[in-house]
Amino acid sequence: MPLPKNDIDRELLHVRNIQCKGYKRSDGLWEIDGWLTDIKTYEFNNKDRNKIKAGEPLHGMGLRVTINDSMIIKECIAVTDFSPFNLCNKITPSFRKLVGVKITHGFSSKVNELLGGVNGCTHLVELLKPIATTAFQTLFGQRSKKIREGIKAGSIKKIPIINSCHAWSADGEIVKRELDDTLKHP
Repeated sequence: MPLPKNDIDRELLHVRNIQCKGYKRSDGLWEIDGWLTDIKTYEFNNKDRNKIKAGEPLHGMGLRVTINDSMIIKECIAVTDFSPFNLCNKITPSFRKLVGVKITHGFSSKVNELLGGVNGCTHLVELLKPIATTAFQTLFGQRSKKIREGIKAGSIKKIPIINSCHAWSADGEIVKRELDDTLKHP
């Protein structure tokens, strides 16, 4: 369903696109590629790039995060193809600080601790949140199968997705419909 029609005239000035893709690698690891692009609909002057034309990226930057089955970051590569300042790409090696960090509750706080403010790039740091949710979605099928097996074997007592949002409320219809057999017959 699209957003409701707006009866007030508007002028499009800025477009931000974020795209993330999740891959399973042949070596058993997983890669999440994320890309952020900012585009203005008008031309403007820029001291480092002279002019940035309408439709030309102001920002064009990406991250590749490699994780294992436990969602621990094994490698992180950052690139900056377009930025308003020539020095922006100098910070990309700092994103290697994420190696060893687990994508789990508190991930955003850990990212801000390691790469917040002058220690990182605002846009690449922002890109890590959709990368984290893409990682979760990419591994969801495999992880949910392991969780079901763990519950049946008795090695897992709590299902992490329960109470994580409105739809997955412990006493809601989705849990009853999707997990009832697993919970009743461990």
